[in-house]
Amino acid sequence: MTENLIIHVDMDAFYASVELLDNPDLRGQCVIVGGASNRGVVCSASYEARALGVRSAMPIVTARKLCPRGVFLPVRRARYQEISRKVFEIFHQYTPLVEPISLDEAFMDVTSSKRLFGSGEEIAANIRKQIESSLGITASAGVAKNKLVAKIASDLCKPNGLLVVPADKTQEFLDPLPISRLWGVGPASRDKLRSLGVKTIHDVRKLTKAMLSANFGKNGELVYAFARGMDDRPVEPPGAAKSIGREITFDHNVYTLEEAYKWMLFLSERVARRMRKEEATGRTVNIKVKYADFVQITRSVTLESPTDDPGEIYTHAKKLLQKTLVGSKPVRLLGVTLSQLVTPGQAWQPGLFDDPTASERKKKLNQALDGIWDRFGSGTVEPAALVTGVAKHNRR
Repeated sequence: MTENLIIHVDMDAFYASVELLDNPDLRGQCVIVGGASNRGVVCSASYEARALGVRSAMPIVTARKLCPRGVFLPVRRARYQEISRKVFEIFHQYTPLVEPISLDEAFMDVTSSKRLFGSGEEIAANIRKQIESSLGITASAGVAKNKLVAKIASDLCKPNGLLVVPADKTQEFLDPLPISRLWGVGPASRDKLRSLGVKTIHDVRKLTKAMLSANFGKNGELVYAFARGMDDRPVEPPGAAKSIGREITFDHNVYTLEEAYKWMLFLSERVARRMRKEEATGRTVNIKVKYADFVQITRSVTLESPTDDPGEIYTHAKKLLQKTLVGSKPVRLLGVTLSQLVTPGQAWQPGLFDDPTASERKKKLNQALDGIWDRFGSGTVEPAALVTGVAKHNRR
């Protein structure tokens, strides 16, 4: 199974860089964007100003004290949006899977782009080169197996840098970093962790999941996973529904691949029914596996055409499951999700070899099943594997 490849790109001091682009005479000076008066806060500061302690979200009056000779400029949002659109046009040359975080920051999933554009490092380097050569501003980029690590990498290589974290070096990269680098660890959490003797991400890994949950609630589970470099959040383009999925945590661990298959069929049926109720289809089938030792993995495949058919969802989920350690390691949770959703209002070009007759037959069969479930209750009619299998118990 191909490892996910995520790039996080963050423009360097974006608002200030645009001002310098339009006013080259200001280069080398402390440029602070946020307002010409003492009201308001700093939106962006050049690296010369940052060297004197000026930071984003700082009151302008404080910035003036730190940088009395600074050049203070008002925000020109329309201009920044204009440049931002051009930056994102470059992103979309490499992948449709672009998730904006702000005008100057985005995640990109380039897992499927490698055949066309080369390695993650090559793609990120080319993106940065294009931005600088065509727009005259710089960007920093992190390349890693997930959003968490890619974001940390881009933060660490600013300004105008590129940092690649190979998947097998993820833990080695994270361990020496301070706990403040982890998402979900704000000032209050940081102080609490320090009171427990925790200073680095390596220190966090010495704490049990139960201990983290007791101290930080649900956020403790995230910290536990993030400290181990685990982050299954997909890159999601804007405007589309996030995803539709279903997962099960078992009362008793699942030990065999055959038993797991039956659960994947159960989940695929439920997800497909929800898709039809929402009048949506999905292009990407995702599975989630959490082993008994709490290690969690995700796998995904993108289809040529979107689907809401349970058989098709299950077929792909089963193939993905075969590329995991299920069957050799006990499992406590399984999940199936469809993402990259397509709704009736969105145009979709069918695949060249799609069979419209077969698709229509499946649609009518699924509609008949929905009618039976609506009238007599969910699970009234099930695939034989579920009726004779394990999916009649052990449900949550």
